[in-house]
Amino acid sequence: MGRYVVRRLLQMIPVFIGSTLLIFLMVNVMGDPIAGLCGDKQCDAATAAQLKKEFGLDKPVWQQYLTYMGNVFTGDFGTAFNGQKVTELMATAFPVTIRLTIVAILIEIVVGITLGVITGLKRGRPVDTSVLLLTLVVISVPTFVTGLLLQLLLGVEWGWIKPSVSPEATFDELIVPGLVLASVSLAYVTRLTRTSIAENRRSDYVRTAVAKGLPRQRVIVRHLLRNSLIPVVTFIGTDIGALMGGAIVTERIFNIHGVGYQLYQGILRQNTQTVVGFVTVLVLVFLVANLLVDLLYAVLDPRIRYA
Repeated sequence: MGRYVVRRLLQMIPVFIGSTLLIFLMVNVMGDPIAGLCGDKQCDAATAAQLKKEFGLDKPVWQQYLTYMGNVFTGDFGTAFNGQKVTELMATAFPVTIRLTIVAILIEIVVGITLGVITGLKRGRPVDTSVLLLTLVVISVPTFVTGLLLQLLLGVEWGWIKPSVSPEATFDELIVPGLVLASVSLAYVTRLTRTSIAENRRSDYVRTAVAKGLPRQRVIVRHLLRNSLIPVVTFIGTDIGALMGGAIVTERIFNIHGVGYQLYQGILRQNTQTVVGFVTVLVLVFLVANLLVDLLYAVLDPRIRYA
């Protein structure tokens, strides 16, 4: 196991460099960051040259990237064009998005796996058909429609929640935004669990466990569910980074000042330091989540061993 972890960590290095290089090139080459500093009017030549020199944009792109990566390894993600440190923006944005992601992941795990187990065990029955139709509707409806509809009904019409989340963004305020953020992933988790349960239910080890006279609950939890969760864990692990980076729509609807909000503001104002800095951290989240998922395989299935 130890050798496998070391090998995976070494494999993460080129992936991290390649991902950050691609993001850096896309942000710095495909756009004009100086244009965002001058508002609607175009910068004059002298002002543009001064700003490029101040932010190091007058150097070759490869040199800019090496300088940026050197600063990243010292904990310096640069300075936004408004003079604020990107790390300061991260310190305020990431805790909010982490809380939102925790709520979304918990909803995925609890609701999605529960519905998946029920429908997998009752495949072909009315409850199975109803859940499949419901998940299909959830997948088909865009997230911004779901968010605006829940905000209108629960926040404006019925007054059950506040239409906008407060700056503190406590866990109880993030339940509905977390549900909106997790809605599509929740549907996929339900379908994945259902399919895996239905397939493994016909396996020899399940029939053997039933033939031994083991209690139904133990057969489902210890034998059937444990082996059926491998594809679900894979999806949830990769979904963590996707939820954190893809929360732009949800955070805009509920006025949550998290990672999605900062990315939106950075893209809107062409603030390259902010965008590249936040995406760099999200790349690390993806890589660590994938590593943890691979290690969980051996916990769920003892037959899996790492050389």
